Order: sequence, then structure tokens, then C-alpha cells
Amino acid sequence: MVSPFIQNCVYIVSAFLFILGLKKLSSPATARKGNMISALGMFLAIVVTLLDQGIVSYQGIAIGMAVGTVVGVAGARLIAMTAMPEMVALLNGFGGISSLLLGWAAYLSTPVLGTMESVTIIFSLVIGGITFTGSLIAWAKLSEKISGKPLQFFGQNILNSGLLIATIVLGVLFVLNPSMSMDYMYMIIGISLILGVLSVISIGGGDMPVVISLLNSYSGIAACAAGFV
Repeated sequence: MVSPFIQNCVYIVSAFLFILGLKKLSSPATARKGNMISALGMFLAIVVTLLDQGIVSYQGIAIGMAVGTVVGVAGARLIAMTAMPEMVALLNGFGGISSLLLGWAAYLSTPVLGTMESVTIIFSLVIGGITFTGSLIAWAKLSEKISGKPLQFFGQNILNSGLLIATIVLGVLFVLNPSMSMDYMYMIIGISLILGVLSVISIGGGDMPVVISLLNSYSGIAACAAGFV
């Protein structure tokens, strides 16, 4: 176990490094250094949290970090600079699916939850699901795996609105009775994944950089909700 004083000190240092790294990302000349500084800050925060809470074993932490490092280095080395928008879209999607899985795992481990925990799980599931599938569609359009033309059909806005309302209703039912809400949770996950596809597929490929920026903010919100979970 890590003492609260040391843990808080590490969190402060991590936040400082993360903010400093973001500042350096504003210039191409310092972007690489800023990325490394931010990564170091996130690394310290993750390690001290996992060690303090005893969430997984030391071996699990090491294996997870090793796999992530290999994938990250391979992606940075093998993907051309001209394909960076597609890579960013995929990374956004990974952030979304990780938040969704974290919310799902939190419910499975503690099915009897309070209102605050239930609401944050819903946010994590919905925003994470939309970010995941929306980012995959953005990646597919940018990489020309699918047509970049907007795909629109009659009643699309009505369908999207209906799915959004259904998500809200299911979320309320989940919060009111989380101990009996496994089916609600699965339906929320399914609808959020569909919403991610429908909300991006109707946008042209030329606007995908804007969509990726929006999904990037979604990924941040999902990560914030996952932190509360």
C-alpha cells in the first residue's frame, strides 16, 4: 500500500507533467518532447493508483504496460506521417472502448451501486460506445476502406432521435434499479455502438478531421467518467 501523502504528491507531479506536456504539444518543435512528458505523467499516475488499490498483480501491470509499449512503438514506427489522421481516429476509438469496458467491469464487480456510481457508469458506456464505433467509421472513411460520401437515408434523424431517447429511458431505468439492470446495460451498450455508426456515417470524408476532433473530446469525457467509476 502507498501512503496517502506519497500518493497525493505523485498525483500532483503527474498533473504538472501532463499539463506541461500539453503545453509543449502546441509547437511542432517541442511536440515530441511534450508527448513523452505527458506519457511520463500518466505512467506515474497509473502505477501509483494500481499499486495502492491492489487492483491487479505486479505481473499484470508489467504485462499490460509491455503490450501497450510494443503496440505504441510499432504504430509510431510503421505508420506513415500522411496516415496520422487515421491513426488518431483509431486511438480515439481505443480510448472509447476502454472506458466502455471499464464501466462494464465496474458494474459486474459491484452490481449494487449508488446513484452517483450508476450515472457515471451510464456516461462511460454511452460516450465510450459512441466514440468507439464513430472513430472506426472515421478511420474507415479516411483510409478509404469505405466510401467517403455521406450515407443518408429517409428518417435518419428520426431514427437517431429515437435511439437517443431510448438510451435516456434505459439509463433512467438502470439508475433506479441497478441491481436488476443487466439487460438494460446490454441494450445501452448496443444502442450506443449503433449511434456512433449512424452519427458519423452521414458525414462526408472531407469533414472527418473535424469529426475526429469532436470524438477526441468525447474520448476525454468518457475517460473522465471512467475515472469516477
